[in-house]
Amino acid sequence: MIHLVLGGARSGKSRFAEQCVAEYAAIGYQCVYLATATALDTEMSQRIHQHQQDRVSSPHGWTLHEQAFDIAQTLVAIDKPQQVILLDCLTLLLTNHLLLDDGASWATQKILLLDSLTSLQSDVVLVSNEVGSGIVPMGELNRRFVDEAGWLNQAVAAISDQVTLVVAGLPLVLKA
Repeated sequence: MIHLVLGGARSGKSRFAEQCVAEYAAIGYQCVYLATATALDTEMSQRIHQHQQDRVSSPHGWTLHEQAFDIAQTLVAIDKPQQVILLDCLTLLLTNHLLLDDGASWATQKILLLDSLTSLQSDVVLVSNEVGSGIVPMGELNRRFVDEAGWLNQAVAAISDQVTLVVAGLPLVLKA
């Protein structure tokens, strides 16, 4: 099962994804949290710390993996049956690669990610920002981010069994 959870900033998408994982935990699945955030400033460090604290206090007994770049390789390495992996989030992964400023890195990792997702034994819940509903942003890197995020979300949605859009904390099933 591949479940893509989309939403805007502060839409409740991560909380919804964690609730989806809780359903797996209730039937005995091991829960893995695969985080992609990197602390490039103090505010982001605080966000990461808060997410880490939230997971520590969670009853799901998360196993945590933090990986900013090689997601496909990590997914394959930790894959096993009776496990659900929450990958949060695809757009931070994309940002990490775009900041490397070497287009080859992202192109390669995107292909590896898509290929690995369809071959996993684990169930996967992926979180991603829906950024295509706004205006065309100023600046080449910003426009590239919006383009790449849109293409990534489309590609993941195409191979997903389920896609949910979360707006104002409310889930809307797009694909079931």
